[in-house]
Amino acid sequence: DINRAVFNTLCNDLSVKKATILVGPRQVGKTYLLRHLAKNAQDLGKSVAFFDLEQPGELAQFNKSEQKILDMLRNAGDVVFIDEFHYLKNASKLFKALYDRGDSPKIYASGSSALEIHKHLKESLAGRKFIYQILPCNLSEISQIIQDQPFNYMCSYGGLPGTIHEKDPDLKKKLLAEILQAYILKDVKSLIREENLRAFNHLIYLLAQYQGNLVSIDNLSVEVGMTAKTINSYLEILSLTYVNFPIYSYSRNLGNELKKSKKFYLYDLGIRNMLLKNFAPLNERNDSGTIAETFVFHELQHQLSPETEIRFWRLKTGEEVDFLWIRNQKPYPIEVKLTWDTNKIPQGLVAYLNRYPETERAFVISQKTGSDIKFNKTTISFFSFEQVDKISNEV
Repeated sequence: DINRAVFNTLCNDLSVKKATILVGPRQVGKTYLLRHLAKNAQDLGKSVAFFDLEQPGELAQFNKSEQKILDMLRNAGDVVFIDEFHYLKNASKLFKALYDRGDSPKIYASGSSALEIHKHLKESLAGRKFIYQILPCNLSEISQIIQDQPFNYMCSYGGLPGTIHEKDPDLKKKLLAEILQAYILKDVKSLIREENLRAFNHLIYLLAQYQGNLVSIDNLSVEVGMTAKTINSYLEILSLTYVNFPIYSYSRNLGNELKKSKKFYLYDLGIRNMLLKNFAPLNERNDSGTIAETFVFHELQHQLSPETEIRFWRLKTGEEVDFLWIRNQKPYPIEVKLTWDTNKIPQGLVAYLNRYPETERAFVISQKTGSDIKFNKTTISFFSFEQVDKISNEV
C-alpha cells in the first residue's frame, strides 16, 4: 500500500466536528483513503458506518424522508463515511443539520464532480466543512512502490494509484483508457448534450497536445468547431471535475508583459499520454520538455496552501519563466529544463531577474543538481526533479 501524505492530516480531523470532504477526479484514491480512515477510527475504538453510494443497494437506504435519513445517520456510529456523496439529495442540508446538533457523528465524505459538490455544499455549510483536494500520487508516494527510476515511470504512466500496482504495461494502459472513458461517460455525459460529446473529446485531446503552451480560446473554438462561449463552458467543466487546471500569467503591470494569458495542465501524465496514444520513453519524444514541465507542475500542486499559488511569466517578445511559486504575494521563479548545464542561467530567468531585481530566490529544475549561484541579489538554486518537493520549504 502507498502511504499518502494527506492521510495524517485527515486523521487529525477525526476530533473536529466539521464535515471533512475529499474531492478529486476518479481513481486518485479517495475511496482508499476513506477505507483507511474508517479502519483508523475503529482502531481508536470508534463505532463506524460506511456507505458507498455508487452501490445501488446502499444508495437505496437513503431513499426515504430527510428526517429518517438524519435519524439513520445519527444512529449509524461515532464516525460516518459517505463515498460518492453527490448522489445524496440535499447533502449539504443533511450535513448542516447533523453539524448543528452537537451529539451527531463525525462525517467524512468524498465526491468526484465539483459541479455536483458545489450544488450540494452551498452557503449552508460555510464554516461547517473542511475540503481537501486529492491529487494523483506525487514522486515520493510513487517511490514507495516504484524504486527503479520513479521519475521516468511517472513521465510515462503518471500517478494514479491503480496503475502503480499493475505490473503489466499493457494492462496499465488499458486501465488508463478505462478511467478516461469512465470520466467521459459518467462525469461529463450528464453535463453536456450527447451530440457535443465528440467536440468535448476533441477539446481534451487538443489540451493534451498544447499542454504547457499559451492557449487561445478563439483558436480552440475554430479547431473544435464550437463557439468561444461553449469552449469556455467546457473548460469550466474540466476544471470543476479536477481534470484540467488553468494557470494564469503573472504581471506587475510593467509594459510588454502578458496579462490575461493562460496555460493548461491535465491532472495526470498517464492520462495525457493515453489521450495522445504515446507512451514512448522520454528520450524518444518530441514533447519531453512539456512532460518535464508538467511533472514539476504536479509536484508543486501537492505543496499548495492557502497563502500560495502557481503562475507563469512571459513577455510579448517571447522570454518566459515556466512557473512562479507565489507565497504571500511574493514570487519565486522556477525554470524547468530536461537537461541543463548547472553553471548557466536560462535566458528567460535572466530576463525576469532583470525586471524584478529584488527577487530573493530562484530555481532551475533539471536532471542534475548543482551549487547555488548568485545573480545580483538573487540566489539561484539548481535542483533535480527528485527535489522539487523541497521548494516550498526553501522560501
